[in-house]
Amino acid sequence: MELDELIITRAIVDEFSKVFLDYTDVDVALVGGGPANLVAAKYLAEAGLKTVLFEKKLSIGGGMWGGGMMFPRIVVQADAKHILDDFDINYHEYEEGYYVASSVESVAKLICGATGAGAEIFNLIDVEDVMIRENDAVCGLVINWGTISMTRLHVDPLAIKAKVVIDGTGHDAGICSTVLRKIPGAEIGTGIPGEKPMWADIGERALMDTTKEVYPGLIVAGMAANAVAGAPRMGPVFGGMMLSGKKAAEIAIEKLKKE
Repeated sequence: MELDELIITRAIVDEFSKVFLDYTDVDVALVGGGPANLVAAKYLAEAGLKTVLFEKKLSIGGGMWGGGMMFPRIVVQADAKHILDDFDINYHEYEEGYYVASSVESVAKLICGATGAGAEIFNLIDVEDVMIRENDAVCGLVINWGTISMTRLHVDPLAIKAKVVIDGTGHDAGICSTVLRKIPGAEIGTGIPGEKPMWADIGERALMDTTKEVYPGLIVAGMAANAVAGAPRMGPVFGGMMLSGKKAAEIAIEKLKKE
């Protein structure tokens, strides 16, 4: 078989364009490709919702790739072990209630679980703004190439429509920050105080309360949820992140059922 570079080029551009245009109008748009949003994406897609995830970097997986201090292992507590099972991630019990898994395998299977369920993932796409309509509710995202935002080139963005947006941007809580900055009178709790110092036990427990709809059309998940609420960071224990993603999906599913 003789390869034709032009066919290769057309195949990539044509197929990407078709999928991209199809996902300009979705049920749920997730911002940030960390573990919380990857878990959420799987459960959302399995519920039959049109789901898209945007990650501004080349790699998907957030901080999970590096495990703890570049030792490629993560810890998951007993409460979240069932999510490891849902994604077919291998693990073993280190001590009672503490389960250890490969960070690399975990990320790979979270991605496969989300895409296998039908969620679409676009990497190298940054979200620089939100769309709002009636009552200033969030109804979409303003997107650009991640390289454009990183190099600060003045290139106008495009937009997508979404019934629900999930902010899973980690420590920065980027989408929540944008809402506060750009929507006059917007209120998200007491603002975004940022995360407190590391306290794994309290931080993990807090996620079940901090994961919620914080503004009409906007749900916050993972480390972004604790940053918005001023709760502690947790380090390389990821059970709370996974449970937060599952809860965010459940909130979105319930919200869309009512519409």
